[in-house]
Amino acid sequence: MSHEANLNILIVDDDQGQRSLLNAFLTGIGFSVTQASSGKEALAILRGGTFTMVISDVRMPGLSGLEMLKQLRTDHADLPVLLVTAHANIRDAVDAMRDGALNYLSKPIDLDELRAVVTSVTGARQPESKPGDHPLPFPTGVIFQSPLMQSVFRDAALVAPSDSRVLITGESGVGKEVLADTIHGWSKRLTAPIIKINCAAIPENLLESELFGHEKGAFTGAHQKRIGHFEAANGGTIFLDEIGEMSPGLQAKLLRITQDGCFRRVGSNTDLKTDVRILAATNRDLEKQIEDGGFREDLYYRLNVLELNIPPLRERAEDILPLATLFIHLFVQGKPRFSNSVVECLKNYSWPGNVRELKNAMERAALVSRGEIIIPEHLPNRVRAGLESTRISPVSLSAPLADTQRLEEIEREAILNALRSHGFNRTETAKTLAISRRSLTYKLKLLREQGYNVDYSQSGTAR
Repeated sequence: MSHEANLNILIVDDDQGQRSLLNAFLTGIGFSVTQASSGKEALAILRGGTFTMVISDVRMPGLSGLEMLKQLRTDHADLPVLLVTAHANIRDAVDAMRDGALNYLSKPIDLDELRAVVTSVTGARQPESKPGDHPLPFPTGVIFQSPLMQSVFRDAALVAPSDSRVLITGESGVGKEVLADTIHGWSKRLTAPIIKINCAAIPENLLESELFGHEKGAFTGAHQKRIGHFEAANGGTIFLDEIGEMSPGLQAKLLRITQDGCFRRVGSNTDLKTDVRILAATNRDLEKQIEDGGFREDLYYRLNVLELNIPPLRERAEDILPLATLFIHLFVQGKPRFSNSVVECLKNYSWPGNVRELKNAMERAALVSRGEIIIPEHLPNRVRAGLESTRISPVSLSAPLADTQRLEEIEREAILNALRSHGFNRTETAKTLAISRRSLTYKLKLLREQGYNVDYSQSGTAR
């Protein structure tokens, strides 16, 4: 997209983290952005400037997004307005469409959905991304070839300069901590510390002290004052791994620090303030935990300003060999190489433990091998077993062209039907299809290139 287009978008949200995210993302893809923290401020800004589009939260103190929409229609009848909210419901959606909103997106925002809507409305052309086409260098050890991971890191690069809170999701072992390190390394907080806490590894009665610190005498064994991780990370980043394991009581205290940066040490009545960026990670379905009463909905939306989902290794087979090569060189001196049978094993195994399991398999291979060539016998039994099964499985045989085409047609129709039934909401579509959102995004890109309607238009339908 050319910056000469001079397309100006007004962002309206009372959450500074949400504004920071949208600002970083939209400026990163070439738009000019103006920010307002309330509906009243937005109306004043609109009276003094010209904008291509407005993106507004719905629930804000004072003038809500729906009330602002009604008022701005008096002087800006044709200005496109996209409403975003964490509390979407049918009545609000109907009211929004009736009052002239072009569409309605739910938080956490899917950046691919947002990109599709914004570029459709403004008519701006998106540049074609190329493998490795990122504005910042990757940290040592970050390697991938798959389009899915290219998309993950492209979005990470766009939002890293902001202070937005990010929720990193994915199965165990996919590399959530690596992505957190990368976001911190690309941020303006790079020179400050990133402190990591595994919420599942620390007993509940100690985790509060680890996070917030304690005063001398606060509890038995508290012989001196202790500075907590939030205080120590001031100016930097804090990474809360396995956030779904945190108790409801601690969730309430974490909620406060996401709202105003304030906290209290255990045993203290004095408020302290810290400036940290929170990155959280989980392999759990937090929305399901919310339904079951195990996780606070308000905290979920505070932490999940943006969700970055890392697909499992089985969905990005292009990354298996590059990662295996990287890992084997960590454990074997010289120039190790894989036999053709090992390559076949690695490609055909499903890797339920993801990147972590692949690294462990390469460490084992390095220990039991006696030369520079890695053969199947050096791999764990479960990985090697996949080789024999694929040799006798009909799946490994070349399917007739007609059958292959039929399978492609079935997949295409399943994706399009699910997409339409969910109003082009990619998150819900991915859940229905039981694939990651990144995998769905990649498949939609291929369908778009084939001419199928997979995106919103200004009227709220596909284009």
